[in-house]
Amino acid sequence: MKKLNILVTGGAGYIGSHICHDLIELGHNVIILDNLSTGLEENLHPDSVFIQGDVRSKFDLSKAFDKKVDVVFHFAAWKAAGESMFEPFKYFENNIFGTMNLLEEMILNNCKNFVFSSSAAVYGSPEYLPIDEKHPKKPLNYYGYTKLAIEDNLEWMSSLKGINYAALRYFNATGYDVKGRVTGKEKNPANLSPIVMEVAVGVREGMQVFGDDYDTKDGTCFRDYIHVNDLASAHILAMNYLLEKKSNLGVNLGTGTGWTVLDVIKEVEKVTGRNVKFDVVGRREGDPAGLIASANLAYEKLGWSAKHSDLNTIFSSMKGVYLP
Repeated sequence: MKKLNILVTGGAGYIGSHICHDLIELGHNVIILDNLSTGLEENLHPDSVFIQGDVRSKFDLSKAFDKKVDVVFHFAAWKAAGESMFEPFKYFENNIFGTMNLLEEMILNNCKNFVFSSSAAVYGSPEYLPIDEKHPKKPLNYYGYTKLAIEDNLEWMSSLKGINYAALRYFNATGYDVKGRVTGKEKNPANLSPIVMEVAVGVREGMQVFGDDYDTKDGTCFRDYIHVNDLASAHILAMNYLLEKKSNLGVNLGTGTGWTVLDVIKEVEKVTGRNVKFDVVGRREGDPAGLIASANLAYEKLGWSAKHSDLNTIFSSMKGVYLP
């Protein structure tokens, strides 16, 4: 494969750093633009070119495009759904405005290939399961709306300016690098998996389980968990698809399997050999009983399927980071 110059925004972050390692191992040149608000320098590959900067800054973007960029991977976004309902302007400025700024810089520099980190949050409450790409898009929070707005703008920029894009909608990203290359823990995690691990290792005294009266096997919500290494492989396949097909793509990334909150807690206890203390409290508003993805289209278009997303692999990979 031809060696490419690839810009990864948010490349010091949780998902972006895993993808950077894979891209460099494939022989590509990687430029990382990250403001380190949530990213970690320790997760940077030593062979990457790192620019501490922001997608909202024209000056920083011009530095990132100093040499010809063939492909952009975009991960630089705020992602806490709850916070987005209280601070929508923060999410608009970074997620929507920042992305449009980035797209404009791409167009000015004749870069046509864009791999976008989207989210299952674009769908909102499931009208049926598993959720496929034909499911109505009705986000329940402003974070989900920002992802949908970006997808809509990508469609326009494709039509108006010739951008080729892949929008990858993932469900619950989790796990750590199975090769042990990425070891810096996420800052202030809001997702279930790292919270349960933090309780297991004593960083937190305990945790809350929001509702045990859902119509599920144990009364707790179930979700589709996807290992970050599986996400990384999908992004690289999506890049290859854009370069070969010169056409757009919007697909779900998931396993089609749901694990309940109690499943997750039990697996963490099994993997770590430690007790996870939790209290059951009331349901959270807007939490559906279950969310699982149909990833059939990703298999059909990319030949992709999850390889590392069973609970044991997920939490064994996290154990190496939380209990080194």
